[in-house]
Amino acid sequence: MTGFSPLRAAPPTATEASPYGLLTQLAGTWVGSGFNLIALPNKQHNTDFRLLLNATNEVLQFNTIGGVIPNRGSAQGDIGLFGLTYLQRVNDAQTHEGIHIEPGIWLNVPATTAPPAPPSIVRQSTIPHGDSVLAQGRGFSVRGGPQIAPVSSRPTGPGLASKLPGYLDPYSHSNLPPGMQQSYVTNMNQALLDALQGQEILNTVVLDVASVPVGNVANIPFVTVNANATRISAIFWIETVQRPDGSQFLQLQYTQTVILNFLDIDWPHVSVATLIKT
Repeated sequence: MTGFSPLRAAPPTATEASPYGLLTQLAGTWVGSGFNLIALPNKQHNTDFRLLLNATNEVLQFNTIGGVIPNRGSAQGDIGLFGLTYLQRVNDAQTHEGIHIEPGIWLNVPATTAPPAPPSIVRQSTIPHGDSVLAQGRGFSVRGGPQIAPVSSRPTGPGLASKLPGYLDPYSHSNLPPGMQQSYVTNMNQALLDALQGQEILNTVVLDVASVPVGNVANIPFVTVNANATRISAIFWIETVQRPDGSQFLQLQYTQTVILNFLDIDWPHVSVATLIKT
């Protein structure tokens, strides 16, 4: 890959006409709140795991890459990618402690003949625990609001077979942060549905990516041995919301699940948020 070809003008705002495709509306700054659920190894306190729940505040910034990114072809002609860089910063809503920072890139990938593939979107990200993610998927636009299916936080895997009854009690009797309901622990996406109550959504752009079957999660050896991040899936919904006075604003919701494997158990790490474009 060589340099970028500069654009002569800023990308148009109409999603269909933009080289950024369905990623166009991401450009800008989004601010809001959400919830985070993660099971952590707890060897230093002589227990298998502890369940950590956070109410979160978040700032998510996207900037367009100002030109085409040429990918050189040998089995077919060159293709041009367009993308946006991003920086995600998440703080605990109570303590204001920083709990997550993530730089990355979203790419709009055209259809190809070698390999034969339809248009797609790609998310690349790096996390300072020593993880790098490549997740690919698709985007589409629908009238009205999003269809948000339940997401389970329940651990699975052969390692649970030997555990005593009550092993997963922390999932049923949690120390909840402010604003979080016990029902969210079972289905974190319920927090997204609750945030939509009373809203009139005109249109939704859906960005659905995962590291399986196309993509990967790479970790430093310590992470692989102690809490191996094996796969990730995420859905982002860009929603055009109409206020009662007829004006509109953009809202971004997402759900993300990272599977951490330790003790031969798959532990879902689930994050959700509802953000407003400023």
